[in-house]
Amino acid sequence: MSGRGARRREPRQERSRAMVERIVAAGRDVLVTRGYDGASTNRIAAAAGVSPGSLYQYFPDKDAVLTEVLDRYLDAMEARVSREFLDSVAAAGPGAGTAPAVRATLEALLDTFGEEPDLLRVIVEQLPRSPGGRRAAFAARIDDLVTTVLLTRGAGDTEAARAAAWTVVRTVEHLTTGYVLERPGFARAVVVDELTALVAGYLDARLSGGRVASDGSS
Repeated sequence: MSGRGARRREPRQERSRAMVERIVAAGRDVLVTRGYDGASTNRIAAAAGVSPGSLYQYFPDKDAVLTEVLDRYLDAMEARVSREFLDSVAAAGPGAGTAPAVRATLEALLDTFGEEPDLLRVIVEQLPRSPGGRRAAFAARIDDLVTTVLLTRGAGDTEAARAAAWTVVRTVEHLTTGYVLERPGFARAVVVDELTALVAGYLDARLSGGRVASDGSS
């Protein structure tokens, strides 16, 4: 998604706000049923029960509507994942391993992905992450969150902590979306156990000795 669209103006009256909400909900439905290429302002307006002219009062093009859909989805996911991650880190205490935080994050991600798998599929398959785009910004914020936790746990090398966070975030994103979309046929608890062992084992090994070593040693 180009991201070139931006909302024209904010609705001020309750009736206008309700119309915008219908347009955004319709944009989500059209995106899921028609895909990005098949979405259009006319189809979104029809699904929302408004005229194209009414849609254009608030959104200049389909990208603006679909950007709003994506922003809301990612904002909700970021809030949920960040809360679970930070709460589990705080509950575990500074001397604990990373497994509780990893497990809580995995559960939150799988919960979120599982609630709207059709939308997730379209996002993953048709809206690639571009540099500077909304998906990239979301991943970068989670990178920063994990990096901060690694540094507070004694990682002495900031660059290596950033690299470790980047590796973990991309691995978790790929494998959790793959599980939801591919439906491999084994229980969710199994994949959570396997991913927790994989990610927490990696992070704990990198943190052993009180630092994340830039040369790969601990």
